[in-house]
Amino acid sequence: MAAASTGMYRKEKSIQLKSSSAALYNNLSVLRPPGRPLLCFSTVHGPGVTVVTAAADGLGLTHRQLQAKEGGMAVSTSLLTQAAWCILPSRVLLVLTSQKGIQMYESDGSIMVYWHALDIAEHPPAQAVFARGIAAAGGRFVCVGTSSGQVLVFDIPPKGTNITVSEVLEQHRDAITDIAAELGQAPDGAGDLVTADDAGALCIWSVGEEFALLGKIPAFGCTCSSVKLWHGVVAAGYGNGQIRLYEAATGLLRAEINAHARWIYALDLAPQTGKLLSGAEDSFVHVWQLSRNPDTDDIEIEHRHAECVTDTQVCGACFCDPEGSSFAVTGYDLSEIFRYGPA
Repeated sequence: MAAASTGMYRKEKSIQLKSSSAALYNNLSVLRPPGRPLLCFSTVHGPGVTVVTAAADGLGLTHRQLQAKEGGMAVSTSLLTQAAWCILPSRVLLVLTSQKGIQMYESDGSIMVYWHALDIAEHPPAQAVFARGIAAAGGRFVCVGTSSGQVLVFDIPPKGTNITVSEVLEQHRDAITDIAAELGQAPDGAGDLVTADDAGALCIWSVGEEFALLGKIPAFGCTCSSVKLWHGVVAAGYGNGQIRLYEAATGLLRAEINAHARWIYALDLAPQTGKLLSGAEDSFVHVWQLSRNPDTDDIEIEHRHAECVTDTQVCGACFCDPEGSSFAVTGYDLSEIFRYGPA
């Protein structure tokens, strides 16, 4: 494995958290509010999510704690599974998933605009119940996965609280792990949404008034913990440390990289450049460059940077800008967010 750092990025001032981060997939979300020199970070621990707003230089921090809603006659605390910002043309929502349901807030976490309780009765008695996997899609939808394998599609009005479940996608047999919308320009027939599950199966969807299943990529015996979609390329991270690249239009495997020595917990993609970020239990964060060969149309991947976050099980990794020139990392039991900028 590469040395601790290979030159493209350097460590910047870290952001202190009032609690640590839990060992959950994709346990970091970053929002750059439009037209403001701010960065917002969210990370989950137990029943709460910490939302930190910082100036671009990492100074001037404000913290907000949000709690999992209990729903009904709760006798035990509900644990959160994920928090992520969903950027739609007319508004930005902060979406929280938990063992009880789905909470949607205004982007700063100040007002809860919607609560959807999971129907516990639909699940077998011995099965864990939770929501997980969050993505904005198609300019007006927010898609959220569940432990039963369903994907709930919420229709989001430009403002207000009149949010409705417009569709339920039922193609997965295992708990949803992650959902990703197309970050670039989808080629014809490639679809614009990908869903992943605990068994490692992927589904490719076309987003519209009604969502259409375009294809399935079968599981191969390993959980797919994180997935991204860029210009018709599906990038998927797995429990065996591999990153696999597929053609969204055909489901064909185009590249397979033994990226990490242990379970991958997070992927992110910089839409303007095609840089791919991966973080795993092996304490490494890697930056890769995705591209298409103009002559052969093959998908190519090149390793660009390695960063060792010493003694840390990385559970969240996100770029902080659309070019991928800076990124942030969370780790299990780590009470800070590490930040890296251009070297």
